[in-house]
Amino acid sequence: MKLHRLYAITACAIIALLVAATPPYATDRTIIDEWASIKTPPPPPLASVVTIEPSKTALLMLDFNKLTCNAERRPRCLTTIPAVTKVLNAMRAAKVQVIHSLSPGAAAADILPSVSPLPGEPIVTSGPDKFLGTNLEQLLMEKKIATVIVLGTAAHGAVLYTASGAALRGINTIVPVDGMSAEDLFAEQYVVWHLKNAPRVSGKTVLTKMESMTFSK
Repeated sequence: MKLHRLYAITACAIIALLVAATPPYATDRTIIDEWASIKTPPPPPLASVVTIEPSKTALLMLDFNKLTCNAERRPRCLTTIPAVTKVLNAMRAAKVQVIHSLSPGAAAADILPSVSPLPGEPIVTSGPDKFLGTNLEQLLMEKKIATVIVLGTAAHGAVLYTASGAALRGINTIVPVDGMSAEDLFAEQYVVWHLKNAPRVSGKTVLTKMESMTFSK
């Protein structure tokens, strides 16, 4: 019995020494503390060819209005306008359904002239998620839309939440990375990462460039 007790005391002493020698777990460390140590992941590949079926596709033109797309607040948005205008005209020529959105406080007259709505093109108004409090989902269902193309600003606002909302509703979602904009590059970068990696969203989202989209024959 004495020998067993000696073994037990020795074992306890060894455990105590090991515990004392082990630095306490830093439970107060957060992602903020680890921020500088994080390595940026490699960029995701972009689809080189994306074929669009016009009758089942809608182009979502998100918040291209003077309140959100201007030289003071978001100059990167203005740089996208020539290419976005070219895509918009091509979609209209192919009879793709075009739907515009406005940020709260904006009016249809605030949409930049080169991408302004034509008569009959619907407009919805909401915050970052254009499905929230609007009839966007109903519009897509009525037209039997299976795929949406998302262009707009801000990348970390309307593009992120509306594209994610479409994907989570089972709609195929195409996001040309050169057709979205934010105040800075990091915001655009993390939106691309999110759309490519978020559960359920990534499986329904295709990242591409505007020039890579073509129409089915």
